[in-house]
Amino acid sequence: MRLKSSIWVQAYIRRCAIEGAYAVVRRRGAEEAGAVFVKVDRLDGTADLFGPAPQSTFDDTQPVDRAFIACLKAQPAENAAAESYLASQMRFDPDIWIIEVEDKAGRNFLDRIVR
Repeated sequence: MRLKSSIWVQAYIRRCAIEGAYAVVRRRGAEEAGAVFVKVDRLDGTADLFGPAPQSTFDDTQPVDRAFIACLKAQPAENAAAESYLASQMRFDPDIWIIEVEDKAGRNFLDRIVR
């Protein structure tokens, strides 16, 4: 069983704080199962953006935990490109969560990124 989105987000924000990065919930989504997007602002006008991995990446041998993919073809990308992508996702699904992390090194602290 997967954690509620709200609990996962709280834990993720704490992990960022422990690692020395500033993280904030920019948009609150559905408590139970809202999709989570993580924008890593590199503080130089560029950002990395990660979103939920497709369900096809999960199978019986992999854990049920959250997995992420890079949302933009080029990472880091201009902040405007990341914001444009997030705006289209909000139009598509109003229940998404958006977490913004500020880290000059571009660390994302995500446990599983599918390439």
